[in-house]
Amino acid sequence: VQLQASGGGLVQAGGSLRLSCIAPGRTFSSHYLGWFRQTPGKEREFVARIRWNQGSTGYADSVKGRFVISRDALKNTLYLQMNELKPEDTAVYYCAVARFIGLSGYYYTHASSYNDWGQGTQVTVSS
Repeated sequence: VQLQASGGGLVQAGGSLRLSCIAPGRTFSSHYLGWFRQTPGKEREFVARIRWNQGSTGYADSVKGRFVISRDALKNTLYLQMNELKPEDTAVYYCAVARFIGLSGYYYTHASSYNDWGQGTQVTVSS
């Protein structure tokens, strides 16, 4: 079942948005889930990741201190709270599930490490 991302939109610089990603019918335990973003002509870029059962997180330097990844196990939902948004945060944001578990954190910063993707949600930050 495909992941379903939502919550994108148009916001002014300095504003906030919260993205959600649901996974109907899926159950997660030690899985790693991540958020990536992509702009036209560029590769998909790592934003944040979380280990589902432990809640341990990792962030790209560009969003550290502004974005927070979290999950609600009861709702089977992944979130990305984005604060202090900047125009350079404008992109299509994707949620994804990693192929493997138990590897180093560096592994989970690569889009190729994920094999289950949502359809993406557009985030546009105006200056």
